[in-house]
Amino acid sequence: MSRKKLREGLGLTALNLLFILICFVTLIPILYALSVSLNASNRLLSSDFSFIPKSFTLDNYLAVFTGEDILTWLKNSIFLAGATVALSLLVAIPAAYCFSRRRFPGRRLILRWLVLLNSFPAILSMFAVYRLLRPLGLINHRLGLLIIYTGTMAVFSLWNMKGYFDTIPVDIEEAAQIDGAGPVQVVTKIVLPLARPSIIVTALMVLIYVWNEYIYATTFMTGEENYTLAAGLYALQATEMSGSWPVFAAAAITVSVPVLIIFFLCQKYMTSGLTAGGVKG
Repeated sequence: MSRKKLREGLGLTALNLLFILICFVTLIPILYALSVSLNASNRLLSSDFSFIPKSFTLDNYLAVFTGEDILTWLKNSIFLAGATVALSLLVAIPAAYCFSRRRFPGRRLILRWLVLLNSFPAILSMFAVYRLLRPLGLINHRLGLLIIYTGTMAVFSLWNMKGYFDTIPVDIEEAAQIDGAGPVQVVTKIVLPLARPSIIVTALMVLIYVWNEYIYATTFMTGEENYTLAAGLYALQATEMSGSWPVFAAAAITVSVPVLIIFFLCQKYMTSGLTAGGVKG
């Protein structure tokens, strides 16, 4: 083995060890919350704290499902997440394909305006959105929150998938048209199957955004029956349950599990979907 290859091997090994160490460091808060949730004693910080609970119990998880309205919050979050993903993709997929394949007047200007509108922090538009939704009776209504989420994430989805559509060779579509395929068949049977990684990754990112969104959920939805999971967890700490950190940790772990499962199921699409979608604009 040459000296150059030896140096490259040692450098790659050191880099892998560094990444493994970073992964362990980032997992510390999650392991800490898991340990607190399984601990029978209500101690968040103590000198003798251990990641392995000394008094193991599942009562904190039982208290989450029996003592709070987490199932109602879960139902609201599932509805908003599912509807937002469906509507965002329904709007963004044809729009992204159109902006990728068609050259029409004002195309670049529209894309720049969409980026500009999506660049401002959400909190800057809170007052204007509130003034628009209140006369329509959409405050404290899931439809109002759904409109906000869809309008926000449709623009993101458009840009992410447009970059992926740009990487699909036009020659494939032209060959399909020569073979007799119509425009609809080209899109549904050629383009969309090739763009599946981007669509799945975009849907996953929209889902994560809605699942974790807090500002709009707490501003436009009041009352425990209207809370989403993010708003409900905050309310959990603001009530009498705030003294029970193990219950709060158990609730946080519980609401993270569904998204974590979906993420692992879609993990194989992440690399191709993110990199190709972010290369060309």
